[in-house]
Amino acid sequence: MSQAREQAAAMHVIRATPALSPPLRPPRLVVRQRSSGVDPGYIFIAPKQGQTAQGPEIVDEQGRPVWFQPGGEASDFRVQSYLGKPVLTWYQGGIDYIVDSSYHVVATVHAGNGLDLDGHEFALTPQGTALVTIFHGVPFDLSSIGGPKDGIVVDGIVQEIDVATGRVLFEWHSLEHVPLDESYLPVNSDPDSYDYFHINAVNLDSDGNLLISGRHTWTIYKVDRQTGRILWRLGGKHSEFTLGPGVRFAWQHNPLPAGENTIRLFDNENNGEPGGRSMAQSRVIWIDLDTATMAATLVKAITHPAALSVPAQGNAQALANGDTFVGWGDLGRVSEFDPQGKLIFDATLPGSDDTYRGYRFQWLGHPETLPTAIAQHAGRRKTTVHAIWNGATEVARWRILAGRSAAKLSPVRTAAWNGLDTAIKIAGTPKEVQVVALDVRGSVIATSKPVRSH
Repeated sequence: MSQAREQAAAMHVIRATPALSPPLRPPRLVVRQRSSGVDPGYIFIAPKQGQTAQGPEIVDEQGRPVWFQPGGEASDFRVQSYLGKPVLTWYQGGIDYIVDSSYHVVATVHAGNGLDLDGHEFALTPQGTALVTIFHGVPFDLSSIGGPKDGIVVDGIVQEIDVATGRVLFEWHSLEHVPLDESYLPVNSDPDSYDYFHINAVNLDSDGNLLISGRHTWTIYKVDRQTGRILWRLGGKHSEFTLGPGVRFAWQHNPLPAGENTIRLFDNENNGEPGGRSMAQSRVIWIDLDTATMAATLVKAITHPAALSVPAQGNAQALANGDTFVGWGDLGRVSEFDPQGKLIFDATLPGSDDTYRGYRFQWLGHPETLPTAIAQHAGRRKTTVHAIWNGATEVARWRILAGRSAAKLSPVRTAAWNGLDTAIKIAGTPKEVQVVALDVRGSVIATSKPVRSH
């Protein structure tokens, strides 16, 4: 299938689900702790692995779904900027999506040079390009490190891709720059292949070069964005920086610039394997880098009061008010901490659901579809009306109209918005029902088509 046809198909997939039927229940966050001091905004997750529906999801401060796109496991769901406008981005089914505020796909990104995308990173740059990660197995003689002579090693690859044209502008391979002996992962950890590097992040540093994370080498690599040359290593077996007290990290995720000469990262300290736990709990750390003396100093660290230890995944996001939003990866938990490291928001996904990363962003969603009404009789004298408008962020209340026919509808109840599928009980068993979306001022935003109750 051509890229144009793939993009058209993707647009059909996204636009085909403007409303969700009541049997399909998006996962709801269970809020354990919430403070009025949190940074304003919605929470962005992509539930997977559990028994509930999977896909990118926006939820509100109470854990209620606002927008959900079912369709299989997704990752790295967040708000970014593309062509000067806020967009939603995520990875799903081998494709990176860019979606506007009306939930239309405006672009898709695919790996180039015959390779396949991986979902660990999809970072848009101010230049209209995307930084993406790729895992690619290649035949390799592993006998020098105790593995098979006819083994497979996983090459960690970065591509920078022009979003508009799909052209690969830059490509970096771990096997060309990082020897196998930098890995902390045993060579026999997987009988099928040796994922010695495990690339799980690539982002722009403050100077425009790249920060690349090798989870299995416990190292952050500063890489020249033009030549691919490694400028320095932080952590691991061959760190160019002397690590001060508390700096050493293991099995990390999501390194990002956090001010001048400062890097923030999610320090897992656990890889989920026997003997793979380095510290008792995971943490978020800020590291100051003195490039004159090549000294790395711990600035601060955040841990969860419940001493969470995260075997895989995870991230940390700086918020506008100075707070830090943390996704606890495998544990299906998200938290917010104030500038002093105090926990002020904490929530979990249901059951065994998890989310690769968790974020908080402000977002205005304006679906071009109309709201949907579904009316179900609940006995002889009551009807349950489902008011559904997937992704509409400005609905404060729903007005219910009901009557004997579509031409004879009158208001019977108004109720507060309570999630993208708001269930409202009304008296009687009308034949026709309609829902009207109201904003905080009581003004009409949109009205559904009348539907027959059943």
